[in-house]
Amino acid sequence: MHAIRVEQYGGSEQLLYKEVPNPTPKANEAVVKLHAIGVNFIDVYHRTGLYPLPLPFTLGQEGAGIVEEVGAEVQEVKVGDRVAFTGALGAYAEYHTVQAEKLVKLPDALSFEEGAAAMLQGMTAHYLAFAIRPLAKGDTALVHAAAGGVGLILIQLLKRLDVRVIGLVSTDEKATLAKSVGADEVIVTSKTDFEAETKTLTSGKGVQIVFDSVGKDTWEKSLNTLAVRGMMVSYGNASGAIPPFSPLVLSQKGSLFLTRPALHNYTATREELLMRATDIFRWIQSGELKLHIGHRFALKDARLAHDALEGRKTTGKILLLP
Repeated sequence: MHAIRVEQYGGSEQLLYKEVPNPTPKANEAVVKLHAIGVNFIDVYHRTGLYPLPLPFTLGQEGAGIVEEVGAEVQEVKVGDRVAFTGALGAYAEYHTVQAEKLVKLPDALSFEEGAAAMLQGMTAHYLAFAIRPLAKGDTALVHAAAGGVGLILIQLLKRLDVRVIGLVSTDEKATLAKSVGADEVIVTSKTDFEAETKTLTSGKGVQIVFDSVGKDTWEKSLNTLAVRGMMVSYGNASGAIPPFSPLVLSQKGSLFLTRPALHNYTATREELLMRATDIFRWIQSGELKLHIGHRFALKDARLAHDALEGRKTTGKILLLP
């Protein structure tokens, strides 16, 4: 089979399309023939070494396909099941072994592309909206990268709570997309200072919560947009890691709260994983949640997918197709 291997950290040129042996499952694993693979910013962090992994490795951790083989102890799925997963390193490949407890059965009404597009970003948006802090009508949320894969889903879930959403995007095209899924206001950051505009839109009070996946470049301004006792949710580092800071800053800016969450802590049990995935799948099937698959690349062209993602040329979900 073919897979995308990383043999040394660096730029997208380190994504090597190579022939490798077909996988064999351990007792608690299943082999999945992949039909669609999710591309996420964490893949960039792994490729560059920001989140280091032992070299060499096969990149990627999200996908959907059909179970081809199961280990002796597997009870969660059987051969022939349509499944989706996230959190299983090695997904940029034609076949992948996945711990059975991480596999979620994909409803027949959903395509493999929808399954691969919904798992990591859908469940991330789910815990951000529903598990980080109680939110309700009267609250205002500031959403960075509002036209990205998480951002577009997060906006829709926040609107289920009747939260006012201010989205941040880099272009007018992305602004239109964010508004189409429910953002109340959208700030185009290439034209307008988002800190000043957010203060204007909130009559100087600030927002109750900021969802920031950008990191270093937006950290200070994001803090400055928060209301007294507001919460900063830093869940990504697209521009680089946030520099060290004193917790006293949180006090000085209004007794703020800060969290740096990760999906695996919010799907720590199989019950929680199934709860979040089932909600997302159900809402997609009912039409209550719209997925936007913005870009598809052949598996061998993973480098082009990373270039587009890092170049801020993408909207919604990016998929690789084996």
